[in-house]
Amino acid sequence: LDVLVNSPPLPITPFMDMVRGMLMDVPDLGQSRYDSFDELHLYCYRVAGTVGLMSLPVFGCAQGYNEDIAREPALSLGVAFQLTNILRDVGEDAVQRGRVYLPYDDMAKFGVTEEQILAQKLDQNYVDMMKYQIDRARMYYRRARRGVFMLAPESRLPVQLSLDAYGAILDKIEANGYDTLTTRAYVGKWEKISKIPFSWYRTLDISKTVPFPGDEPVVDE
Repeated sequence: LDVLVNSPPLPITPFMDMVRGMLMDVPDLGQSRYDSFDELHLYCYRVAGTVGLMSLPVFGCAQGYNEDIAREPALSLGVAFQLTNILRDVGEDAVQRGRVYLPYDDMAKFGVTEEQILAQKLDQNYVDMMKYQIDRARMYYRRARRGVFMLAPESRLPVQLSLDAYGAILDKIEANGYDTLTTRAYVGKWEKISKIPFSWYRTLDISKTVPFPGDEPVVDE
């Protein structure tokens, strides 16, 4: 109601969907297992993708773009963030909260069982599955990266910095040997601060055609 009264241009749907997402985590009421990625994607949209939709009217769009065009990258960034959370916290979620967010069809594909996750047993099957999950998360980061240039210039840096800092968690998972059962990947404060000048450059239009070494050129779709 406060949103409708004080910010009437903001659509109410993302706020309602976020509440639905929170309810999915309520014990005995929500969902603690996911059979497929489609199910997990719905959860990621509700608890994180909605934040992107809520933020778009606040950030504003660059000339030549509008919220309809920027919607998909905004959703992708939220999904990328939530997938990163899930991959980082597999062991913690299972042991401390009794939740397994990894899709069961992906687990079956790689021969990983719920019992193995609860026992925090790392093996090659789990490593291979994590590689697959990280590749999927990075696909969403790439989609989200396109959206940075759709934002008003003054709004780009915090979004790009968040993208870079959160995406670095995936690098940490790899550096930890893909062990997210007993080890929590972490990006330190000073490491995040050190990313600021690089993130700033990535907000400039020139970075689309002259990227940093290792960065992929941004292609408008």
